[in-house]
Amino acid sequence: MKITDIELIPIYPRIATRNTDHKARFSAINHRTIFKVHTDNGLVGYGDYRCSAPDRSSVEPLIGRNPFDFINNDLNIGLCGALYDVMGKHLEIPAYKLMGQKVRDAVSVAAWTRPAAPEVFRDEIKRAADQGYMTFKMHTCEYYDVMEQTRLAEEVAPEGFKIHYDFNSNRSLAAVLPIVRELENHPVVGYIEDPIVRNDIEGWRQIREQSRLPIVMHAPQLGGVQEIIHGCADAYMVGESGIGDSLMRGFACGKANLQVIIQLTGGTLTKALALHMGAVLPTMTGHMVTLDDQYEEDIVTERIPIIEGFSPVPEAPGLGIEVDEDALARAAANQPTEIPKHVGILHMPGGHKIYTPSFASVSRLTGREEGTIRGLKQELWDDDGSEEFARIYDRVQKEGSFVE
Repeated sequence: MKITDIELIPIYPRIATRNTDHKARFSAINHRTIFKVHTDNGLVGYGDYRCSAPDRSSVEPLIGRNPFDFINNDLNIGLCGALYDVMGKHLEIPAYKLMGQKVRDAVSVAAWTRPAAPEVFRDEIKRAADQGYMTFKMHTCEYYDVMEQTRLAEEVAPEGFKIHYDFNSNRSLAAVLPIVRELENHPVVGYIEDPIVRNDIEGWRQIREQSRLPIVMHAPQLGGVQEIIHGCADAYMVGESGIGDSLMRGFACGKANLQVIIQLTGGTLTKALALHMGAVLPTMTGHMVTLDDQYEEDIVTERIPIIEGFSPVPEAPGLGIEVDEDALARAAANQPTEIPKHVGILHMPGGHKIYTPSFASVSRLTGREEGTIRGLKQELWDDDGSEEFARIYDRVQKEGSFVE
């Protein structure tokens, strides 16, 4: 079997209806690329990833090669998914059989959203629970109060539901430790990802030692295994560095009895690839994050179900997902999300307003680290045609941020 062609198809699937009023928040979510691998025996493999289409030159070296030459590769995740799809179809086996020994039939899955105002976050938690999720990942941010987000989430989260907060790898131990200690008092908080800058190895060790919440490391600076040796985290995220690297680090975590979490961002094909990885990694008992819950439409004939917080591993050959070519054509014909002209308004707890060109960089504007100011709130003011909007918009474009 030889690869005869690789199509790179940019798609713009419609984002979930609930997000259409938040276009600036979701500006990068609806742009994905479908990789379509053709072979000389008539088989076609499909992969998907949330990325811009790479240059054609990046896939040319694969033409004329056997897909099995690239097993456990670290190529683009979408291309890798397509290769595993066609390899599995050729052998008439599910993709996980090319990755390792299967140890589970289903994997815990997490819902997701971009940083959200506390009221929006509360609604997203309820939405996710209604859809069958029991875990929810969200990045914290400078311009919303994580304590208020947590309090409102607790109003609607069912018993056992857990929030996975990503702390963005941007803080010192002095700033983050009091925040984590306060969050420990909220049972709905289940994980803290990247609480400290990545190169502060001793800081990671200290916060892990002092916190009752599991500390998660995403992008290790030393390759992953050294961080395990240094005892930096309770769980490690794998996925986006490539399938080969992710499987290697995932199996290493298994030997160290450290929990694994998978993150691959895309649609249903991406979710299927993550499920196959999760089926073979011994300690992949955390959850996986894929963003497939962000799309109103996808290019497949059937979405993967969520049942009591988990999804079953596909058993059909390859990724086990059938692509709808008509749906693919429609998604490719869509236009990128158009972001309206807007101004950011940061409401400070003392009553001041800071007008910004878009989302606020609170640390730059206030000199305070993320999460250390209680009660602030970000608002986006879309162009409403008023003279006042035009005045403020022109001023922030000329002067930058200003306080009133």
